[in-house]
Amino acid sequence: MMRAMRARLLLLFGALGALALAYRRVLRDRHLTWGATPEEAGASLPGDELLPDADIVATRAVRIDAPSSEVWPWLVQMGPGRGGAYTYDWIENLLGLDIHSADEVLPDFQDLEVGDEPGLGMRVELLEPERVLASRSGDGRWVWSFVLVPDEGGTRLVSRNRISMRGGGLGARLGMIVMEPGSWVMERKMLLGIKERAERMHAQTAVR
Repeated sequence: MMRAMRARLLLLFGALGALALAYRRVLRDRHLTWGATPEEAGASLPGDELLPDADIVATRAVRIDAPSSEVWPWLVQMGPGRGGAYTYDWIENLLGLDIHSADEVLPDFQDLEVGDEPGLGMRVELLEPERVLASRSGDGRWVWSFVLVPDEGGTRLVSRNRISMRGGGLGARLGMIVMEPGSWVMERKMLLGIKERAERMHAQTAVR
């Protein structure tokens, strides 16, 4: 019995190892830099200094056909019990986060300040209206920054996640095999959700 169980565990760890190797060689770079240019992925961005020795850095981006002034409101209202996350709400709610993504700018959640905690255990550390919004987790092991860059009448919205695995152990590292592609799926939807909302608002404003 023990020998059979040991054999199954070895097969399981072998499969996980093969999966991790395949992911790293084939998909990982695409997931970690989805939508970003090589220059954006390699650049030093505001907020990087909050976690300089990160083990994982993901830089994802989208171009939005709207000025930064019409992108910013969607960022500052993000969070559970606020404007949501513009991603797959049903997945978020399976985790008990009570997320409901807004389709309009919510005036009650536009006065975000440094030190505020909009949700997910994150604290706003850097805020420059219409340019930078960076938050850090309470344990200091996760920094999430949004940077808005003007781009020929539109805006490049760059999202950067910096994560430290120090003290996480083997279990945490194996868990990242699932978390990394999962975060790509959710963040891709989020960025496209912000793009769709900001561009719709811009079109409505232009008609008036």
